[in-house]
Amino acid sequence: MSEAPAEQEKPEERNARRRELVTFLVLAFGIWPLVAVGVVGGYGFLVWMWQIIFGPPGPPGG
Repeated sequence: MSEAPAEQEKPEERNARRRELVTFLVLAFGIWPLVAVGVVGGYGFLVWMWQIIFGPPGPPGG
């Protein structure tokens, strides 16, 4: 039994694959790191403001 030759990739499939790869790279190394820094920075800012208004955690000074 002879095997059929491997089917060539169509140009539109190649373009779709390339677009997917570029989209993944932009998300993985561009957008998500910025989102992560923003979330952590936002949380730090929230804690800082909370402590400015209500004081640092711990027992009351006396």
